[in-house]
Amino acid sequence: MERPYNDHDDLSLDNSTRLKAIIDTAIDGIITIDSKGIIETVNPAAGKIFGYAPEEIIGKNVNVLMPEPDHGLHDRYIENYHRTGVGQIIGKGREVLGKKKDGTVFPFLLSISEVRLKDKQIFTGIVHDISELKKAEEALRESENKINSIIQGAVDGIITINTRGIIEMVNPAAAKQFGYEADELLGKSINILMPEPDRSLHDSYMHHYHVTGEKRIIGIGREVTGMRKDGSIFPFYLSISEVMLSDRKVYTGFVHDITKQKLTEERLRRYTAELERSNRELQDFAYVSSHDLQEPLRKIQAFGDRLKIKEYENLSDQGKDYVDRMLNAASRMQNLINDLLNFSRVTTKATPFVKVELDNILDEVISDLEVSIERTNTEIIRSPLPVIEAEPTQMRQLFQNLLSNAIKFRKENESPIINIYAKNLQRQAHLTATPGDEVTEIYVEDNGIGFDEKYLDRIFNIFQRLEGQKYEGSGIGLAVCRKIAIRHGGDITARSQPGVGTRFIITLALKHPEE
Repeated sequence: MERPYNDHDDLSLDNSTRLKAIIDTAIDGIITIDSKGIIETVNPAAGKIFGYAPEEIIGKNVNVLMPEPDHGLHDRYIENYHRTGVGQIIGKGREVLGKKKDGTVFPFLLSISEVRLKDKQIFTGIVHDISELKKAEEALRESENKINSIIQGAVDGIITINTRGIIEMVNPAAAKQFGYEADELLGKSINILMPEPDRSLHDSYMHHYHVTGEKRIIGIGREVTGMRKDGSIFPFYLSISEVMLSDRKVYTGFVHDITKQKLTEERLRRYTAELERSNRELQDFAYVSSHDLQEPLRKIQAFGDRLKIKEYENLSDQGKDYVDRMLNAASRMQNLINDLLNFSRVTTKATPFVKVELDNILDEVISDLEVSIERTNTEIIRSPLPVIEAEPTQMRQLFQNLLSNAIKFRKENESPIINIYAKNLQRQAHLTATPGDEVTEIYVEDNGIGFDEKYLDRIFNIFQRLEGQKYEGSGIGLAVCRKIAIRHGGDITARSQPGVGTRFIITLALKHPEE
């Protein structure tokens, strides 16, 4: 006999349809198994998560979705639960590993509920795939590790404080700079690292900033003084950044110790002061040379000339010799004084640097020396020279002195050959930003008499002459060359052998700081 139809059947059917629709459209996977672990239902989301069509796994043991060791142990888990009533996951939920159809193992959150029907017992598992979440967590953890490694390994000190000035983080470099262990500073006020008056005033500095927003170091950076654990103080450059976290604000300070830099600056300041004093003395000496010494010298020359013009025939042969020798000595002294004045003017009357084509300078010098070059049958071999920032007059003086020397100190039976070429260099590889990083080396080679290199230091000193009175000159020419080279950010040296010739190597910076 048929059961009478009633409204309750419609309601039950409607609820069942609604429940199935909810399960089928759920984002999370839903799987039910019987008391033996056999899969009874699988919603589309669960099938998609594990890479199966639902019908492929319905009727199979749920351990098909598990990697080892859970795959082999799962039946034992169920037996143990039935025997003891103690569940590892049931009613709790936890992170576990699943295995997809293609063998891929992935993490997911599993919550299991037990449902007792009138005729049987089933378990329903809710599967929430957390693969992307775990990847994001791993990426975040890796990023945090990288940042932490950078902070811990940084050469400069890094310190983080809160808005009350309490130290929250100190890297090893900062602790070392201030002479502490990191643990000794954590939780302490930042003013422990400050000498007076900053130590007492720091809280008021922070209060002033919080009230007015006026920045004195934050986002600006400046040189300050720190105090080490032993009470000694040192200079450092401090830059502070303000960081807004999710729930609060912190300040991160970057500490760059500038002790060596400041000591170098102070030594340079004192050296500069001493150099200025020395230059003033040189200028005073040059003034005396040009005025006080030249005046009596002019009288000697004037009266000597009168003797030679008016009284020369009345003198004995010995007297004539004395007058000639006196006038020659006076002339040599006049030349010596003029050379000395030229030496002093290299720095005392220098004009600003401009772009100079050294090839043009060399053309002019060769033209000026044309008579000497032709008389001695000198051959000049040259390669292109660079354009540099320099003082043109001093460049002419430099080349003129070097070429004149090469012609003067020639071998008696051999025509001079002078080879001039250059090559550009970096003082330190890959560093070109600062004026002086890039230089040119100019080579002036000759086949002259040469010299013993044990005298190398002497030849660039004022009044030093290796050949005595055999050759004309005051011994100032190479000293002037060195002074010019140094003023142009370089120096001069030489390589030579007696009877073989000499190679002068002049270093000049391509660019200079603005004067």
